[in-house]
Amino acid sequence: MGLTLAVMSVLEPRDAGVTDKAEPSCGVEGDETVMGRAYRALSVGIVSVVLLIAFEATAVGTAMPVAARELDGVALYAFAFSGYFTTSLFGMVLAGQWSDRRGPLGALTTGIGCFAAGLVLAGTAGVMWLFIVGRAVQGLGGGLVIVALYVVVGRAYPERLRPAIMAAFAASWVVPSIVGPLASGAVTEHLGWRWVFLGIPALVVFPLALALPQIRRRAAGPVGRGGEGEGGAEEAPAASFDRRRLRLALGISLGAGLLQYAAQDLRWVSLVPGVVGAVLLVPAALGLLPRGTYRAARGLPSVVLLRGVAAGSFVAAESFVPLMLVTQRGLSPTLAGFSLAAGGGTWALASWVQSRPRVEPYRDRLMTVGMVLVAAAIATAPSVLIQSVPAWIVAVAWGFGCFGMGLVISSTSVLLLQLSAPEEAGSNSAALQISDGLSNVILLSAGGAAFAALGGGAVSHAATEASGAHPGAFVAVFLPMAGVALVGVWVATRIRGASE
Repeated sequence: MGLTLAVMSVLEPRDAGVTDKAEPSCGVEGDETVMGRAYRALSVGIVSVVLLIAFEATAVGTAMPVAARELDGVALYAFAFSGYFTTSLFGMVLAGQWSDRRGPLGALTTGIGCFAAGLVLAGTAGVMWLFIVGRAVQGLGGGLVIVALYVVVGRAYPERLRPAIMAAFAASWVVPSIVGPLASGAVTEHLGWRWVFLGIPALVVFPLALALPQIRRRAAGPVGRGGEGEGGAEEAPAASFDRRRLRLALGISLGAGLLQYAAQDLRWVSLVPGVVGAVLLVPAALGLLPRGTYRAARGLPSVVLLRGVAAGSFVAAESFVPLMLVTQRGLSPTLAGFSLAAGGGTWALASWVQSRPRVEPYRDRLMTVGMVLVAAAIATAPSVLIQSVPAWIVAVAWGFGCFGMGLVISSTSVLLLQLSAPEEAGSNSAALQISDGLSNVILLSAGGAAFAALGGGAVSHAATEASGAHPGAFVAVFLPMAGVALVGVWVATRIRGASE
């Protein structure tokens, strides 16, 4: 709780009262902040949930190799990750439907329950397939939670406070990204990998107890014609789920899983699952994303597309940074990991910058600048393949890139809620998360395939061996991703006028 309070106290906009007078919410005076008396319990509760999920997400990678080895499942290692991702896509769509029609409370509590159950199942698994099932259950819960939290923010907080709470969400990943792997390594070494999974569910009880009463009061129930929250719950009966969207969600989840499987095996026979995955995924994605997303139509479609372009290009590139530093420059895995550590701080700083009320009129320009920084960072990273270039250049470049990401990611979340009618906040939030997750798997798969095709598979398993992959394999990942990020610079100009 102390860590959550520190995050919130740093990020809340203390000068927000300048523009608050015209926008009271739920009978609250305009000078309230996210840590004011009216919002404190809700803010601490939901940020604590994000903090715990962030710790799990950053810690699990350290424990996963040990778990796979002990469960004799190294051959199935990749499915422990893809299983989480594919079910989370379905969870996102389900949460959007659930939140729009019946309120976010049910989706949030069910999601946290699934997430905790998946942790327990993975932590107690005796065979690898059961471990993968646990990860899949976790993914379903994670997809439900993230979209439900967006809807809670849209309903419970007035527009002037949303940038601050979104900045707090982003800042909640900073400490876990630095401490999580180290803590996970210590727990794995001294207590065993199972406790990395089993230790988190009990910690979720406190934030739930703090936040659920506030969510029930401020954001429960479907949105009615007269408003949202409690009044809306009385005026409009709960609508049934859109079965077509749920079928599309199944299609996009299965298609993404098949594409990941095909990208991991470059034999000709893998073309079959790859083609089937594309046939399932493409129409499902077009049906679930806002109309005009693929052509960057102005407003909401460009906001959703920008989220995917930014997240996919950056994450795909970042995944290869430590490997490049270890195999090409001979850094230890610890030093290679620390080269990315500063990025957590600059990401949080940028999230704080975008939350300032005074920068709101310039949000579209900030997003354009952010994408320029992202593209520059990705393009700079492979310069360390030249031995005369110091390795610390990557750390500096990635710090600037993460600053750009902090401007873009938090701003897309804020703009999405601004552009969404209350009854569409859930579906649109799901579309934003789908764009994020789907671009990750597509660009990671493409980058991984290019890397393997150009000799990346020759990388030695010995962490200290500096030879192996051909340097061109890394260039084939970073330069195309920089190109994708440059496309994001253009997309950022298409959101102009969206916040007006």
